Amino acid sequence: MKIGILSRSSNIYSTKRLMEAGRARGHEVDVIDTLKCYMDITSKKPMVHYQERVLDDFDAIIPRIGASITFYGTAVIRQFEMMGVSSLNESVAISRSRDKLRSLQLLSRKGIGLPITGFAHSTKMTQELIKLVGGAPLVIKLLEGTQGKGVVLAETDGAAESVIDAFREMDANILVQEFIKEARGSDIRCFVVGDQVVASMKRTAKLGEFRSNLHRGGSAEVISITTEERQAALDATKALGLNVAGVDLLRSDRGPLIMEVNSSPGLNGIETATGKDVAGMIIEYLEKMDKDSTETKGRG
Repeated sequence: MKIGILSRSSNIYSTKRLMEAGRARGHEVDVIDTLKCYMDITSKKPMVHYQERVLDDFDAIIPRIGASITFYGTAVIRQFEMMGVSSLNESVAISRSRDKLRSLQLLSRKGIGLPITGFAHSTKMTQELIKLVGGAPLVIKLLEGTQGKGVVLAETDGAAESVIDAFREMDANILVQEFIKEARGSDIRCFVVGDQVVASMKRTAKLGEFRSNLHRGGSAEVISITTEERQAALDATKALGLNVAGVDLLRSDRGPLIMEVNSSPGLNGIETATGKDVAGMIIEYLEKMDKDSTETKGRG
């Protein structure tokens, strides 16, 4: 296969590992800077241009689209999809996962366990919103935040009210969630490829911090997950229409609770913690996707 990895740089760990894994399995792999692509969207023959090249010979693409370029990145993916190129994760599924509010609504509709979450616009309803999630301590999240940025733990109702009102003064969209005390500053990242959880790790926040993100100094270790946790991760991935995802969940007294489903999960932490060749598993799954697509076209 000829595979295109949509990424800002070939030096990023995840991009580099996917490139190595693809070439090790005999594929031709190119890294394409998403923001340097341009498209003729009115053409009868959809095409993606890159610098002075026309990208018309890829069999499949692997999107590694950062949250800050979601709008343009998904537009590029859609153009490839219009050209009949398979995408590891489809554009519509990536868009769902990047919209925190929409993704939680979709997960809720499927009956998947979630922390109690509130969302409102009017500042007059701040106290009611706090009561809705069970009062302090509670977590306040910016909808646009990533990697633990824009996430605040309010330990009292007064502090929560001040933070919520401050964010609203900035015209920011926020979610208010219950704080799961029994998780003790840890969460679990389940890495899903197709219909399997291929690796999982426990992430623990550093001392004095409640966010367990590795980018914020958290630590990671391999962990065995329960059947219920495995099923929750698979159900959450399926609910958003993703093929590959990093599902973050909390262990609570009422079972696993999904925090977030990441459509471009990093490979560094999970491969380092588990010692597994997750990049190779992704390429293997992409091969299966390409084979199934070819067989479908052949029957058509």
